[in-house]
Amino acid sequence: MSRKPLLADGETSRTACARTLVRTGVDEKTGEVLTQAVLAERIGWCSDLVAGMVSVVLAERWNSRDVKVLASGVDEVGRNLPSNAWMALRRLGWSAAPHEGVKVNDRIVRMAQEQAGRALRSVKWRADVVLGMLATWPADPSKRTPSEWDAVRAAVPGGKYLPSSIIKARTRQAATYLKANGRLPVDVFELEGTPRIPRLLLLAACDGQQATIERSETGTGQALLRLQLPTRPDPATYRDWTWVACPIALPPTVPAAAVLHLPTLRCAGDTVRADLAYTHAVPKAHRTGHTVALGVDWGLNTLLSAGAVQLNGEGRITTLGAGAQFRAADVLAKQHRLRRLSERLHTKADQYMRLIAGHDDHQLAPKLDVLRSEIAHVSNRRSNLNDSLAWVAARWAVDQAIAAGATVIYVEDLRSMEAGGMGRTLNTRLSQQVRGQIADRTRHLATEQGIAVVTVPARNTSKLCPHCLTPLRHRKASDRPTIAGWKWAICPHQDCRWQGDRDHGAWRRIAARGLAHQATTVSDRTSSHMVIRTVLDNLEANAVVTPTAKTSRKDRTKTGPTRPRSTRPAPRRRRAPSPARPRGRVGQRPEGHAHTDRTRLPRAAHRHQGVNTISTPTTSRHRPRGAALGAGFHLHAHASPPRWETIPETQSNSGSHS
Repeated sequence: MSRKPLLADGETSRTACARTLVRTGVDEKTGEVLTQAVLAERIGWCSDLVAGMVSVVLAERWNSRDVKVLASGVDEVGRNLPSNAWMALRRLGWSAAPHEGVKVNDRIVRMAQEQAGRALRSVKWRADVVLGMLATWPADPSKRTPSEWDAVRAAVPGGKYLPSSIIKARTRQAATYLKANGRLPVDVFELEGTPRIPRLLLLAACDGQQATIERSETGTGQALLRLQLPTRPDPATYRDWTWVACPIALPPTVPAAAVLHLPTLRCAGDTVRADLAYTHAVPKAHRTGHTVALGVDWGLNTLLSAGAVQLNGEGRITTLGAGAQFRAADVLAKQHRLRRLSERLHTKADQYMRLIAGHDDHQLAPKLDVLRSEIAHVSNRRSNLNDSLAWVAARWAVDQAIAAGATVIYVEDLRSMEAGGMGRTLNTRLSQQVRGQIADRTRHLATEQGIAVVTVPARNTSKLCPHCLTPLRHRKASDRPTIAGWKWAICPHQDCRWQGDRDHGAWRRIAARGLAHQATTVSDRTSSHMVIRTVLDNLEANAVVTPTAKTSRKDRTKTGPTRPRSTRPAPRRRRAPSPARPRGRVGQRPEGHAHTDRTRLPRAAHRHQGVNTISTPTTSRHRPRGAALGAGFHLHAHASPPRWETIPETQSNSGSHS
């Protein structure tokens, strides 16, 4: 079976990953049907064999010299090392073997070498960052001076565009080590130590002698995974290995024409999770040549604000619509409640650990185990909630781009954002947003539609006016122009006077900046993501949104004489006669009025009514009496429809989700 999809003109191949479960299997030698628990046990035995060999290789090679040799890409005689980690380790002579008396085939050893090689290759970047940070250790680790920032960025490879949050995190890690040991660490290998080995099977390092996967002939949504698994924890001979056929239900996100690759299997209790990779054809996304773009701005309670702009032939940028907002206040509130619960559990667990002081027979030891299990449960809830929120927000952003006909989505680069000056609680909420997950999910979904996702610098996107680049004045609300705040923005320029929501102004600035700087879009060498590195003054001057003149859709030209109006106004609502009595048990007065002979107001007539009658609570001296009580006619109250009519279901077209 071909491992490359067929491509048409304007298409490119794209490899993605889908998560699924392996629920059952059949032992081909005995014909026994394996339950989910038995299958997880046998896969766990195999992963334990692989993890044992990986731990031996990492214990021997977890040092700066061997990592540098592997990352150099050449062997001792100057030949280029293969891209596959297991082949590179064999070229260097770094072998792996199981424990004495255990028999495994060569493909099991391949998986161990592949996993160890990936861990060793990934630590090279962290080692370079830590070495550069230690070589330019600041006088005050909590706050670097501008010259110290320039020095550490020059010492780190690629430090010019490295987010400052990474450098700060590594500095705090080294400062903690300094406080505990009285000296700075030598390198990252002393700072972190040998990593823990996860229990997984990298079947991608194997060939058909260990595992195969193919689509089922019965339907497009099924696949059959065949792999060799041990029948005991310590197989002594090859007869202790048998072939197991595992049917897999493909997720609906996997296209029917996609090419399947061998998955990575992970054990979590009695559950076997499979990370299934697949390759399929998608439209090719371009870096330049965009005329319609979607700008996306991050927020706190309003998680996303987005809108489309258009670049015409004269170089003018105009908006397409008023934009929309993705509100997830309820989900974010739940997320922060779980965060506070996790913090309390961690604090309690730390106190128990100090009281136990290493004594396993302490009376608080069982309570500590219960706390740790509860911490793991809360952490899983937080992870699942963040993952679901990221997918929904990304789907919303891509749908906005598709509806507007945009070919590119511009988002802010907020990797280095660290909130400060807003209080401890608000700073934590801002810093723990799921911005990175949303950006990754947006790229995943946008690639399927051929839409490019480009990150732009976030400098001054909310500070300057989108129409004239004048510094904005931020106020508390639109009806409070003299009270300082952050939600409402007003342009002080006399010829502009633009005002609007701060987030709506930000997405205009982001989209305009992206279109003006699209010629400077590059692909990051490490992540392959499209980015705009810097803001150029000559291009930024053209990143303004031209306001469009408001035109009426209805022709109001006078075509005849003016209709005469009566000088006598219509009588008040109370003096108007009631309509004829309809069929059924209903009153004669118009709805919205309480009968004068009732001693108790109807159930719907209270201060805050439902969707049809709206009260207007105010903080000023003006207190609407009828609207406050929900009875009687008032300008601030909307009369509900008669009870004998069917109330239609109305759909909101505000463009926001909550």
